Amino acid sequence: MPDASTILTPATVPDARGYFGAFGGVYIPETLHHAVAELADEYDKAKADPAFAEQMTTLNRDYIGRPTPLQFAPRLTEKGNGAQIWLKREDLAHTGAHKINNAIGQCLLALRMGKKRIIAETGAGQHGTATATAAAKFGLECEVYMGEEDMRRQRPNVLRMQLMGATVTAVKDGSRTLKDATNAALRDWMGSSADTHYIIGTAVGPPPFPMIVRDFQAVIGNETKRQCLEQVGQLPDTVVAVVGGGSNAAGMFYPFASDPDCDHTRLIGVEPGGTGTSFGQHAAAIAHGRPGVLHGSLSYVLQNDDGQTAPVHSISAGLDYPGIGPEHAYWKDAGRVSYAVIDDREALDAFQLISKLEGILPALEPSHALAHALKIAPTLPGDHVLVLNLCGRGDKDLDEVVRLLGL
Repeated sequence: MPDASTILTPATVPDARGYFGAFGGVYIPETLHHAVAELADEYDKAKADPAFAEQMTTLNRDYIGRPTPLQFAPRLTEKGNGAQIWLKREDLAHTGAHKINNAIGQCLLALRMGKKRIIAETGAGQHGTATATAAAKFGLECEVYMGEEDMRRQRPNVLRMQLMGATVTAVKDGSRTLKDATNAALRDWMGSSADTHYIIGTAVGPPPFPMIVRDFQAVIGNETKRQCLEQVGQLPDTVVAVVGGGSNAAGMFYPFASDPDCDHTRLIGVEPGGTGTSFGQHAAAIAHGRPGVLHGSLSYVLQNDDGQTAPVHSISAGLDYPGIGPEHAYWKDAGRVSYAVIDDREALDAFQLISKLEGILPALEPSHALAHALKIAPTLPGDHVLVLNLCGRGDKDLDEVVRLLGL
């Protein structure tokens, strides 16, 4: 296993087999090997195609609304009484979250492969909404699998997907949340991969999915680096992002982790601590999991002594996942990224705080990252630049927040 001094570069991570150190690899049924190899080949071609890069640049600017702002948060900074708190406003991207960056890119890959049907899984509904939006944009058939419990918690996003023309299929197995939706989408893909592309929403799965999602989301970190230099005059000292499967954090962290000039920038991923430390009370795979195979790759997984995936819980539907992307597992063991845990109550308190102090309703996912940022800000000097990835807006969570607060 690499030590903490390892320099992570695109040339060395992942290796030719799709491993990030000891993590990653391909653990999928034989029926999916052709589809995964086809996707890897097409992505390699797309990366070398200037027309594809130009198309993505145009869509990022004219459709998604990039670059998203980097905004100083003066009242949160005053409340923290320490580091300067800056917000990377991914909540202002089209559809209200970072998920659209990946959905647009993968729909373009589907078109290049001649596939006219798109499937996806979703928990909080933001990836489902982004996928439905991108599919509508390009005239593709779309079916989104969503756990029945998440459909209850995220009803506004269910309606948005349906209005975009997508079929939202309720998953009633298991805990009826994100893991079960992912299982259902994989079952579909095993029987339909000849004409269907599966847009995985987070940085998990067999290669090339973790790299594809990370690369499409890296626009977040690349913009942040440039904006910090332009607006603050330096690179950030600390970057904080929430981690479920890990897509927004991978996109934010990768441009820093792969750049030796950013070695001084501390990267912190924040996991969902739920209501306790026992299995079934949280979804903190790095803090409480161990290496195991889930949804096609080897990473940290919450599992019992028999290797069965453990039940999970988070106040946020988008964080109800028992594993984490393999590159996050690698960063953790390499010492490049540190990981913290925030519980439901702390996230809900942070949700209310930023709403009242900055006039921003965040999603419950980045509220976890905000809660940790506010914990560490008082320990840092006033010239310390702390950037928080505000990866989604909170309108999707209003019904659940109102219920929890008893309003």
